[in-house]
Order: sequence, then structure tokens, then C-alpha cells
Amino acid sequence: MNINATLILQSIAMMIFVWFCMKFIWPPLLKALDERRERIAEGLAASDKAEKELEAAKLTVEQQIREARDKAGEIVDQANQRHTQIVDQAKEDAVSERKRQVSAAEADIAQAANQAREELRSTVASLAVLGASQILEKEVDADTHRDLLDKLIAEI
Repeated sequence: MNINATLILQSIAMMIFVWFCMKFIWPPLLKALDERRERIAEGLAASDKAEKELEAAKLTVEQQIREARDKAGEIVDQANQRHTQIVDQAKEDAVSERKRQVSAAEADIAQAANQAREELRSTVASLAVLGASQILEKEVDADTHRDLLDKLIAEI
């Protein structure tokens, strides 16, 4: 065979091969490459979106943590205020209870002092009657001299 015929036949075979590849092999390859490119682009877009969402979530979390700290600080302040109120109320209650107990004790002391005075007065009165009866060497009737004894008791 002739080299020209070989070249022509090889060129025709090459053209048929190229046509066959362009018609049947190239479109599925391009389609697969395009699909792969789209999936990669979607993955990158999803990755960017996820990063943005992560940043937004971090900001939200930081804001919630700040709010929680502020709320915890408010709760602590309220607890301290309530503690102060309770302590002040307890002090006031203790002072009023002490005053009540002191006044009750003073009343008891006054009553006991009055009772002791009355006992002392009656003892002094009976001693005075006894002394007067010994001086007069006769018995003095306490009922008839009640006014005298009352005046004596009032003076004492």
C-alpha cells in the first residue's frame, strides 16, 4: 500500500474516531465534569454558609452568655438587697423584742418593788402597833386606829 492511502485512511479513521468521541464520549464526560463542578461549587457555598451560620451562632451564644451574666448579676444584687432587708428586719425585730422584754422586766421589777413596799409598810405598821401597845401597856385595836395607821403608812 501506498503511504498516501495509508495516511488518508488513517486520517478518515481518526476523523471517525474524533466524530465518535465527540458524539458519544465527550458529552457524558462534559456532563460528568459539569455535575462535579456544580457539586464542588455547592459544597463550597454550603461551607461558606455554614461558616457564616457558625459565626452568627457564636455571636448569639456570646450575647446569651452576656445576658445570662447580667441576669445572674441582677439576681445576686437582688439577693444581697433581700439579705440586707432580712438582716435589718431581724435587727428591728430584735430591738423591739428587747424593748418589750425590758419594759416587761421593768414592770415586773416595779410590781415586785411595790409589793415589797406594801409588805414593808404592813410590817412597819404592825411593828408600830406592837410598839405602841407595849408603850401604852395595853392592846391597841387596829380597826379603830386604821386611819392613823394609813397616815403612818403614807408617810413611810
